[in-house]
Amino acid sequence: MAIQLRHHHPPPTHLRRPLSTAAPRAASLTVNSVLGGRAQELIQSGAVNPITPKDASSAIESHGYALLDVRPQWERERARVSGSLHVPLFVEDKDNSPLTLLKKWVHFGYIGLWTGQYFTMMNQDFVGQVEEIVPDKDGKILVACGEGLRSALAVSKLHERGYKKLGWLAGGFNRATDNDFRKVEGTEKLQYATIGGASYIFLKLLTALQSVGNDGNK
Repeated sequence: MAIQLRHHHPPPTHLRRPLSTAAPRAASLTVNSVLGGRAQELIQSGAVNPITPKDASSAIESHGYALLDVRPQWERERARVSGSLHVPLFVEDKDNSPLTLLKKWVHFGYIGLWTGQYFTMMNQDFVGQVEEIVPDKDGKILVACGEGLRSALAVSKLHERGYKKLGWLAGGFNRATDNDFRKVEGTEKLQYATIGGASYIFLKLLTALQSVGNDGNK
């Protein structure tokens, strides 16, 4: 359900110049769709700058943002932006207690088979690990994940610990196109890296069928 933006305040001086004339509107629509709570407040107030995937390269190359990928390692292995930093917000839960095993079984039956995602837990040292690689709290960081939800939580945590020049990749890598980032590494397209399991196989099949259909129409 869409979340309505109730207030808009001008952003701080270092964020007032938009990266493109279209970026603020596109990003605000994404905020309406997926965010709530503290992350929404930070973006509404201008404390966190929403940046669309198409404007990300400009933010990195011309505006001095470091791209921080907060996806788990298995998503990053499929596709990643070259030169990006990586600290996962969630890590695989390797606890084998009876209760956790039951949760994993339910997760696999209802989620894991279709998404290919592991059973995860919060990375308790997330902020500390970010502080190790970006010790300057005045450094600009563009936080990104697959859909924009985990990165929204991440920017909230980083803001609480004193990082004040944060960007949020609106809509995540899933909204990226093939040319949004200068160089991408990995075995898959960046926009498909979050998808896995049976759903990913189904997507690959549809892509192949579409390709065959396009070839037949030439």
